[in-house]
Amino acid sequence: MNKALLTQSLVKLIAGMILVGLLVFLPAGSSAYRQGWLLMGILFVPMVIAGIVMLAKSPDLLRKRLNAKEKESGQKTVVALSGLLFVLSFITAGLNWRFGWCMLPDWCMWTAAAVFILSYLLYAEVLKENAFLSRTIEVQEGQKVIDTGLYGIVRHPMYMATVFLFLSMPLVLGSPVSFIIMLGYIPLINKRIRNEEQVLTDGLEGYADYKKRVRYKVIPFIW
Repeated sequence: MNKALLTQSLVKLIAGMILVGLLVFLPAGSSAYRQGWLLMGILFVPMVIAGIVMLAKSPDLLRKRLNAKEKESGQKTVVALSGLLFVLSFITAGLNWRFGWCMLPDWCMWTAAAVFILSYLLYAEVLKENAFLSRTIEVQEGQKVIDTGLYGIVRHPMYMATVFLFLSMPLVLGSPVSFIIMLGYIPLINKRIRNEEQVLTDGLEGYADYKKRVRYKVIPFIW
């Protein structure tokens, strides 16, 4: 086992848990915010499982995803704004619970949790289907067009998964206000997709033809 990669993974995992915990529970002013604990569970338990699987079977993929950094300034802005949406959404959710502004019913919370888990499974399937999947926009050496499985349905199944993941999180937290804030992720990811498709069309052989064969980008018949 690669001890350095394991250590790096654990450090990032623990840092992420601390950050999310602070963003959710500090504004809530209490550890009794059960929706916050539900989010922590469905967010980090699958993350641990996925990390263990990648560490055992695809350490190079895990290393690539841990060390990914955007090179294009426009995409750095998209990543930064997405991070800001998360911060605002989590803080607002905690405040919403603390002051009882407008909490969603439990059935909505559990439905959103189910959507989140299903989206995580979808994300795992995308990782399985595409060995060239990257957190940054780039054309890698030896990369080829993937047009089978989920990639035969939409051109960007990873973004399909992340849209459902991100939009379900504020609903798990019971906050409609946070959900409205997180809707800002849609134009951001749309901007990222336009840039990514331009890079792939210019640098990846066969991608222009692939766009003609697979019409939808993210959600069949909608987007």
